[in-house]
Amino acid sequence: MQSRYSLLSRNKKKKWPYFVSGSIAVVLIGFIVIWVGMNDWNIDKSIAALGISNKVEETVIEEKVAGPVTEEKVEETPVVGQPLEKVEEIDMSGAKGYEGHETLPEVPTYVEGVLIASKKYPLPSTYAPGESKEAREAFERMAAEAALSGYDLVAFSSYRSFDYQVQLYERYVNNDGQEEADRYSARPGYSEHQTGLAFDIGEKLFEEHFARVSFGETEAGKWVAANAHKYGFVMRYPNGKEKITGYMYEPWHFRYIGEDLAPKVYEAGITLEEYFDL
Repeated sequence: MQSRYSLLSRNKKKKWPYFVSGSIAVVLIGFIVIWVGMNDWNIDKSIAALGISNKVEETVIEEKVAGPVTEEKVEETPVVGQPLEKVEEIDMSGAKGYEGHETLPEVPTYVEGVLIASKKYPLPSTYAPGESKEAREAFERMAAEAALSGYDLVAFSSYRSFDYQVQLYERYVNNDGQEEADRYSARPGYSEHQTGLAFDIGEKLFEEHFARVSFGETEAGKWVAANAHKYGFVMRYPNGKEKITGYMYEPWHFRYIGEDLAPKVYEAGITLEEYFDL
């Protein structure tokens, strides 16, 4: 027969792992509470302060995609911890839009009722509309139509706040230098994603093409390029327009401008800069 002491000892041994794990849990919870408090009780800010990238803020497939960057450009979506590949040298002398436009305005710029966000027309740092409901509904209708052709589209990034763009852009500058970063990423206040009207589009289960030039060569990418205007979207940074838009080719980046205007821009085969003579 086992003694009472031996039974108590066994029970204590069994309880020991629970005590340790419980103590660790308490310490972790305490650390999280303190850390969030130090970052103004802002969860996104707290996560960013830890160095964890939330580059894909609006995604249907549980956030975080990427892979190595394309040989040409990836705006706002590099792999954390991996350097950008060397991109092809392109004469960008005609797209140095930041020069003379370094000061953020107090109000956003509208041209013929269309909100403009570019290297020449920045947004106020306080402009924070969130994702456009109208644009989201239009995307969902487009995705439903694409599904009939066998393409499962996803908007893996849409609205991004000014504060997040600050951290994102600074990271790219630290990695590649400002001159190189300006070729593929917007400075804070100049990003179309801050408007809530820009959608980075890809095909679900084909994340290797997310934010890559290769998306434009996929059947899904070709479908979006040919049909997005029907739902109010235009490819914002077309191929061969780098000197005009200031950014390299992005077949995944689409901007919602409405179903009346988008077909006109698409059929003309021009950019918003050319359409509005910006």
